[in-house]
Amino acid sequence: MLVFLWIFQIAFLETCYKLIRQSQVKSYASEITRSIESGDDTATKIFNISRENEMSVYVYNSTDAIMTKEYDSEYNNPSGLRDINMHVVYSYYRLAREAGGKYISTSSAEENGVSFSFEGADASADEFAGVPGWRIRGHSGNRVENLVYAQILKLNEAEECFVLITAMITPVDSVVNTIRIQLTVVSIVFIVFAIILAFIVSKRLSRPLVEINTTIKKLARGNYGVEFDSTGYLEVNELSDTLNITRRELQKTDNLRQELIANISHDLRTPLTMITGYGEVMRDLPGENTPENVQVIIDEANRLSSLVNDMLDLSKLQSGAIEIDREQFSLTDEINEIFKRYTKLREQEGYNISFKYDRNAYVYADKVKLGQVIYNFINNAINHCGDDKIVIVTQKVSNKRVRIEVTDHGNGIPSDKLEYIWDRYYKVDKEHKRGVIGTGLGLSIVKNILDLHGARYGVKSKVGFGSTFWFELNEL
Repeated sequence: MLVFLWIFQIAFLETCYKLIRQSQVKSYASEITRSIESGDDTATKIFNISRENEMSVYVYNSTDAIMTKEYDSEYNNPSGLRDINMHVVYSYYRLAREAGGKYISTSSAEENGVSFSFEGADASADEFAGVPGWRIRGHSGNRVENLVYAQILKLNEAEECFVLITAMITPVDSVVNTIRIQLTVVSIVFIVFAIILAFIVSKRLSRPLVEINTTIKKLARGNYGVEFDSTGYLEVNELSDTLNITRRELQKTDNLRQELIANISHDLRTPLTMITGYGEVMRDLPGENTPENVQVIIDEANRLSSLVNDMLDLSKLQSGAIEIDREQFSLTDEINEIFKRYTKLREQEGYNISFKYDRNAYVYADKVKLGQVIYNFINNAINHCGDDKIVIVTQKVSNKRVRIEVTDHGNGIPSDKLEYIWDRYYKVDKEHKRGVIGTGLGLSIVKNILDLHGARYGVKSKVGFGSTFWFELNEL
């Protein structure tokens, strides 16, 4: 900003000032000519313009060969164009006529003798060097400039008048020197102020960043109990908040990892122990090679295989290695097929598993993956249903959308846990229960499959009244 001010004020001040002054003179000349043409009180207009704007205004009747002065309002400018005689007036009249009726020039004088410079039509300093009545007084050490504007005004075919305006241009050298001194002082003050301010700001900004850096190193070493509480600028506060969120997520992930290791270790160890134990019994004890013992080994092997498969499926889904194979099929028929798997469970264990629908609904989706979703929902409901052992599957079709709901009357899920049940490895009940069938990864698999289909899904639950898991797809 300081550099811009220096360049503008020093390099372009003189040019801008002259252009503005020329524009002012032309504007007031237009006012005077309009006043003459309209017959208004021209004398008053000229007097006001002359005194308010430090200009000398002369109006001559130039109809005849000899000009006669009609209006004269001479501003007493000590360094301007004063005591102008008719020889000078005739000279400017000629220049205006040669220039097409309007002529403007700038004349300058310096202390060591008088020198002129003109801007206009074919004007030359030599033409005015010896003219009586042309007197320019210079100020010591400064360049004094005057602006001269001449215009020939045609009143009618027989009459015309000549308007001559002179205005002093304030000594530009004095103005530039004054501004240069002011800018020097202002520049020094502002540079010192900027250095002090930069030091204060950098200290205030760097201190919390150093604290954040120290805390991040502790977090990198696995200390999740740290807290980012640096205060300062808005951006630093936002960075602290973001890092605190990151710390909590890392801590949650680490806790889930530990729970996963504990749960998976238990689920892997138990079937392996059962298989090993029953195998040794069958080997060492005569008569123990019974179909019941063989069935236990088969069941535990299947449980182990199911756990491993679920882990592999979830890993593939989250890595994007699995692509869905869409096809058109009846979702209603697919659910009825899945229900056949639960025939023995209904007959032997007394479960009441029902499917309610009003008509067949067709969708365009991956039949196998969607069947896995429904199967997981039903298994989850069976594992957590209440003493009534009721599981209700409902199909609703509305506005070209198919909604599947699986409801149980179990213990329900606390409201503060609902948003986490879809997370990987998350369990509402942290206590490991052997009696509950499943691997604990079902809802994570469901979430990833439904996300691949672009489906809407969710859960409604109330503690003591059970839960309802649902998803929606577009109907064909």
